[in-house]
Amino acid sequence: MSCARPACAGPSVAISFPVSVPAIGGIAGVKFTMLDVVGASESPYTLSQEFYEHPGKRWGIDVQLVPMLRANGEEWAAFLASLRGRRGTFLLGDPLGKRPRGAGTGYPFVKGSGQSGGTINIDGCTAGVTNWLRKGDWIQEGTGAQAHLHKCLTDVNSDGIGDATLELWPGPRTPLADNAPLVVVNTLGVWRLASNTRQYDLATGQIFGFTFQAVEAL
Repeated sequence: MSCARPACAGPSVAISFPVSVPAIGGIAGVKFTMLDVVGASESPYTLSQEFYEHPGKRWGIDVQLVPMLRANGEEWAAFLASLRGRRGTFLLGDPLGKRPRGAGTGYPFVKGSGQSGGTINIDGCTAGVTNWLRKGDWIQEGTGAQAHLHKCLTDVNSDGIGDATLELWPGPRTPLADNAPLVVVNTLGVWRLASNTRQYDLATGQIFGFTFQAVEAL
């Protein structure tokens, strides 16, 4: 005797976002794009220019994977399918920038609540370190769905009590709370696909090929 469909249906598997990229690796390269929203006007008579910088700033990425056999290729295909197009989000960092060029030692925290510009004060660094961070090093604020990446724009020294000032692009996404922890090693950001369409190549010999684009999830 057959049973009714609801009774026979297996348990559904809920995917919680953001998801992690497959642990098997396979990323060949990532192209990072930085977008600032800047309005511009130019006089048709004098050619003088005026610019207005709007708050909007966003990272974008183009990810290329190495050619891979089916065992790994199906893992990546399932990952892309699990994102449900632009609905889902995932965590990814710079594969070549897992560690800062600077020392990055200590336990950095935001010093002072409400900081929201491109300059933030921090404490908890190892005291008295020259080049505690270097230009281009990554800073992560938040975790999980609130994880965002920032570039350090200047070389940073910590003072005698472990305080420092960071110049960042982009600035914090929301005003930072006092003592909010910051991450400088194995930094991650949260992303969503730039399109609802995903595709991959399947060549002779079961060689899978993947490229995909994503934007920072804001």
